[in-house]
Amino acid sequence: MFALALAAAVQVPQTGPALTRAIAARDAALFETFFGECDPAKMAGFLTPDLEFYHDKSGVTARSAKDFVDLYRKQCAARQAPGAWHSRRELVAASLNVEAIPGYGAVEEGDHLFYERQGDGAEHLAGKAHFVQLWQLGEDNVWRLARVLSFSHAPAAKP
Repeated sequence: MFALALAAAVQVPQTGPALTRAIAARDAALFETFFGECDPAKMAGFLTPDLEFYHDKSGVTARSAKDFVDLYRKQCAARQAPGAWHSRRELVAASLNVEAIPGYGAVEEGDHLFYERQGDGAEHLAGKAHFVQLWQLGEDNVWRLARVLSFSHAPAAKP
């Protein structure tokens, strides 16, 4: 009975092109904010308060949205220095898989590439990784990131 009540609270679109487009758009906006902007308040709007983020290189990165936004704020400050490193993330579109989680949201899985540049220098492909992200659809019909698993980080293959 509890499961039925929960499922009725949030109407998640069925898996398919509409759900994939919605998650892909939210994913793109999240990463553009993370790497391309320095707006902690905007970043907080992408996250559930109980966000958990796990990374195969740095371990447990955050156990709450507050932890994550605090770390993001520090990274933003560091990017203001002359000669600072800047990164960009690119989703490998063909790897994207999105599945509905009835009554909650959706799980997103895929691969991404990371590019970096120092200061005003040239950008180069620096690495790749795999990710799984759990998105919660709020009662306000806004997708928010709840869990992140980021793993299989490796240097980019040389051309």
